[in-house]
Amino acid sequence: MGTMMAWEITEPAPIVERPLRWVERPTPVPGPGELLIRVSACAVCRTDLHVAEGDLDPHLQPIVPGHEIVGYVTGTGAGVADYAVGDRVGVAWLRYTCGRCRFCRRGDENLCPYSQYTGWDADGGYAEYTVAPAAYTYRLPDGYTDAELAPLLCAGIIGYRALSRANLPPEGRLGIYGFGASAHLTAQIAIASGARVHVLTRSEAAQRLALELGATSVGDAYDSPPEPLDSAILFAPVGALVPVALAALDRGGTLAIAGIHLTDIPALSYQRHLFQERNLRSVTANTRADGHALLDIAAHHRLQVTTTRYPLNAADTALTDLAADQVNGAAVLTP
Repeated sequence: MGTMMAWEITEPAPIVERPLRWVERPTPVPGPGELLIRVSACAVCRTDLHVAEGDLDPHLQPIVPGHEIVGYVTGTGAGVADYAVGDRVGVAWLRYTCGRCRFCRRGDENLCPYSQYTGWDADGGYAEYTVAPAAYTYRLPDGYTDAELAPLLCAGIIGYRALSRANLPPEGRLGIYGFGASAHLTAQIAIASGARVHVLTRSEAAQRLALELGATSVGDAYDSPPEPLDSAILFAPVGALVPVALAALDRGGTLAIAGIHLTDIPALSYQRHLFQERNLRSVTANTRADGHALLDIAAHHRLQVTTTRYPLNAADTALTDLAADQVNGAAVLTP
């Protein structure tokens, strides 16, 4: 068994204190039903930052973060029939569900109480190699580079689910709060469906990107959009924006909160924020069906994936830049 280089988190801490360590580890061995994958690209997600800083309680210590992985199969465990050495595959956040609980049986495997996640419950993609269950990996569409595909595996999938949860009507008016990796992909899907998209973000670079991608308007995160919204998605992990987004909704509008972590929400006024059948909804992980649906959209509608590239050995810098909102589009690690 050989060795590989990987980043690991032993004790979560503020990212400025550099909780990630660059270490040599044994190359993992695939177990039954698993793939050994040589990582060619791993996107950097805000959830990785939450794991590094302890906003999400550690599930495994030390842990190799990273759950937006593109790579090539270099070995298979017993019982794998659908993949062969050399196949390009994607590994995402969801990596195990029980298949037996009432949530799994009704098609809501994202709510499985026994679910496990890449880069939180098991080592992820901030490494030269990783292993993943074949049943939870994805075949990937042609026409994209490895670095372009990586953000689709969480930013794309979660954005797709958030858009579904936001109940956007045909040719509706959508507000997007925060405009990073997930939002810039979700906006393109909504625009392609005929929606008018209003992007609210403090970053001037993100505002420029939004206009390039076809947004109807841009503004600061706390601005009011130029028209009432049928739907809104909050991508920024800022609870103070919840009442702002709710107040921007038209009657019957829906706000979906896309993140796994959110700072505290200030007090809401029932009359101003929720009355007239406004809806507030959360998003919890995703189903594999969401992943297949998003990748099918990507196969038939060429998405512009904006990336900022970092070498694998600079993952700590990528997370620091993400924390400071200095990444345009998605940060992607490549060997």
